[in-house]
Amino acid sequence: MPLSRIYGAIANLRNSLFESGFLRSFSLGVPTISIGNITVGGTGKTPLVAFVAEVLAKKGEKVCILTRGYGRENSKKRVLVSDSENILADAKQGGDEPFELARKLLGKSLIVADADRVAAGLWARENFGITAFVLDDAFQHLRVKRDLNIVTIDATNPFGNEKVLPSGILREPLPNLKRADLIIITRANLSDEISDLKFQISKYNSKCPIFVSENKVSSLTELVEFHAKATKTTDNGYRTADNFFAFCALGNPENFFEQLRRENFNLVATEKFPDHHFYTQKDIEKLEQKAKQQNAENFLTTAKDAVKLTNLKFNLPCYVVENKLVFDDEKKLREIIGAVFNLKSKFRN
Repeated sequence: MPLSRIYGAIANLRNSLFESGFLRSFSLGVPTISIGNITVGGTGKTPLVAFVAEVLAKKGEKVCILTRGYGRENSKKRVLVSDSENILADAKQGGDEPFELARKLLGKSLIVADADRVAAGLWARENFGITAFVLDDAFQHLRVKRDLNIVTIDATNPFGNEKVLPSGILREPLPNLKRADLIIITRANLSDEISDLKFQISKYNSKCPIFVSENKVSSLTELVEFHAKATKTTDNGYRTADNFFAFCALGNPENFFEQLRRENFNLVATEKFPDHHFYTQKDIEKLEQKAKQQNAENFLTTAKDAVKLTNLKFNLPCYVVENKLVFDDEKKLREIIGAVFNLKSKFRN
């Protein structure tokens, strides 16, 4: 608790230094949308990053996603993961989530992994004529000015015990939700407390719109097909009644397993690995031993995991679960995102 109070005080001090101008924030010169969270662990942020990039690309914008790229082999190196038309780095070089985004957004968005998103953004704009930026995991990255500040909140575990690190899961105190322009509650289909959560959020930010989203399985793709093509290939050779063994390396693995159960997949076993884990053949052999013990007929995993399973051999079929986001008011959400681009004249170098 004492350490948490110190951590929270430092976070608040840092925020006030940016608000006062003592620490400088930089404009990237074009409309910029930030997507982040106030907690550690996964909140379903990556699918939203892809959704926003797709909305902007459909409007004719030259989109670039700027991401830190957690888990990549050299965090100090700038990596152009995708130039929109081609994927130029693998998951180890660019990070698992950036590579997953690159695969999903071919023809729609550049992906740049760099801890210094100011320098990376200016570089991308100069070299590729970027007209819109999406900042991945940037609620606390205050060095970059943003024109729409979106925060995702996981309905299954919104704020933990409401304490900041290290005694809780908050990256900063809850009153800082006041910085959000828009809040999206994710995984609402896995929780029955949405009304209470909305009321709790309103105590810290009563003005910003709150949207609700659900994750739904959109396709299952055999792992070989997933690696062979950048487009989705649905395989109907499975039945939800089959015995499945689900595994993943996510910030909140139980959400993945629970979603599958609620969508009527018969899970006979599950296995979780540390977030951003890179798999080895030995990992697969251990999984298959457990699968045999549980009479599992197929494996299930996520797209984030699948990009780290290249060249690994499976004796059982392995399917990649790909999700789609379903919003309570997608039309209104698209309007808010689009409204940012009605003010282009305000941007300057």
